[in-house]
Amino acid sequence: MIRYAEHETIGDIAFLGPAGTYCDEAARRFAERLELDDAQLVPCSSFKRVFDAVIRGNAEFGVVGIENSIEGPVTATLDAFAAQDDAIILGEQVVNVHHCLVMHPDTAVEDVKVIASHPQALAQCRHYLDKRFPTTPTRAIGSTAEAARLSAEDPSIAAISNAHAAKLAGAIVAERNIEDHPGDQTNFALIARSNHEPVFPRKGRMKTSLALYLFNDRPGALQMILSEFAYGGINLTKIQSRPTKRKLGEYMFFIDIDASVDDEPVKVALDCLRLKLRAVKVLGSYPISD
Repeated sequence: MIRYAEHETIGDIAFLGPAGTYCDEAARRFAERLELDDAQLVPCSSFKRVFDAVIRGNAEFGVVGIENSIEGPVTATLDAFAAQDDAIILGEQVVNVHHCLVMHPDTAVEDVKVIASHPQALAQCRHYLDKRFPTTPTRAIGSTAEAARLSAEDPSIAAISNAHAAKLAGAIVAERNIEDHPGDQTNFALIARSNHEPVFPRKGRMKTSLALYLFNDRPGALQMILSEFAYGGINLTKIQSRPTKRKLGEYMFFIDIDASVDDEPVKVALDCLRLKLRAVKVLGSYPISD
């Protein structure tokens, strides 16, 4: 039985709340996979606070968004990984995204003055909004579930959320499947403190996530990194640059490779990179989600 903590207190799995978000759905799926029959989920107001709950020991696990198939990497999660060394990825869970336009039960579409949702959800419904509500302003909210709650309270606000969030909030679903791309999916990561043991069988296809820091930005730096993986015949499935936030123009790289950190070619590549880079952080090595 899944239970929800009322506040950011002690629990089993921290997630971006409140109940009804896509992150909540991913957390419930992780709880099932972990066979946590009486799991208590801890809703948090941001992905950073999910990290904080895990690192401080308020939750054994946390669930954070990593990447959306349309909008790309979730930068708040990448930046949280870049800022600390105390959390690792134990697994991933892909969730299909089906957005709905939800409203107050007594509101007509023509009475809507604002469309509210999480920035990612607004971006994933951009074409729909341009066509259906070309002059209606949007408002960025911390989560889709919180946007649904606002729509249930304020007849002038419509929200973009899933149908489950609308039901929990007491709002109605005015239109379904309004996402711009029917194959929209978001990948979520299960995180824990860095010394946590693996929780899923390390078999089948494995993925390893890395954060790579340069000594300084110079011509050929990225090519040098890529060549080490190419020499080992290691397939890269993602590469994303992010500012280090130390000074303008200084970047780091997040990389996913289609291999385990225990594979010999990966060990050799990482050892070589440690001689050439300021830092090489293994964010996790875990089974690829089906």
